[in-house]
Amino acid sequence: MNESSRVALVTGASSGFGKLTTERLLQHRLRVFGTSRNGAGGADGVEMLRLDVDSPDSVRACASELQARAGRIDIIINNAGRALVGACEETSVDEAHALFETNFFGVMRVNAAFLPTLRAQGSGAIVHVGSVSGYFGTPFHGVYAASKHALAGYTEALSFEVERFGIRVSLVEPAAHRTFIQMARPQRTIACYDADRDRVESIIRKQIDEGDDPEQVVSAIVGAALGTTRRLRYRIGSTARLVSLSRRFLSEALLARIVRREFQLL
Repeated sequence: MNESSRVALVTGASSGFGKLTTERLLQHRLRVFGTSRNGAGGADGVEMLRLDVDSPDSVRACASELQARAGRIDIIINNAGRALVGACEETSVDEAHALFETNFFGVMRVNAAFLPTLRAQGSGAIVHVGSVSGYFGTPFHGVYAASKHALAGYTEALSFEVERFGIRVSLVEPAAHRTFIQMARPQRTIACYDADRDRVESIIRKQIDEGDDPEQVVSAIVGAALGTTRRLRYRIGSTARLVSLSRRFLSEALLARIVRREFQLL
């Protein structure tokens, strides 16, 4: 099959990594569908679909529309996600549920909707966009980190389960890059955490605003999607690689001291 007949779906394609990824896929002459909650936005040449990954009905409707318009699917890039900054104690279970709906259960819904087609075709690629927080719990990102840890475990298991059907599964785990992602806060904050939370949020925001070029994340996503590279996990950015090495080779006590110093925690 030539690339011009291949079909890719990218969730969360109205901005950030998602939009950049659709632009890159278009350069490879794929037919590219992007999604957003209202079906708007997206790069020129991308066919935008309405999709709210939190809604089973919306996922089913999107899958039906794509099938009607394209008749096949070859690449799924689960990029849609949300961020939340807040202490674990002040984050309610309902808020945690909402975050998991997008960052984890939404991925499951999208995959479940399209995996039967991929299996029937005997080929395909699924790429999940995770985070450095998927293997290290950053302070005041605890629930967000939990959602990305869940995604990492799910990705690894899924890769074993579907490889015999010719389906590749990959996880891209970037550190801070210049994507201007917004970070929500818990609705009911606890005063004793205010100073630390505000400081950590400011540090993280600076890391994002001054972060690495997002194009290197896009290159990893597209390489995994097209099969030009074949790995399960891609840790992208100098910070992600440093954290990975530190976790492997440093003691927990030393790593904890480094984290406290990085985020100015007493």
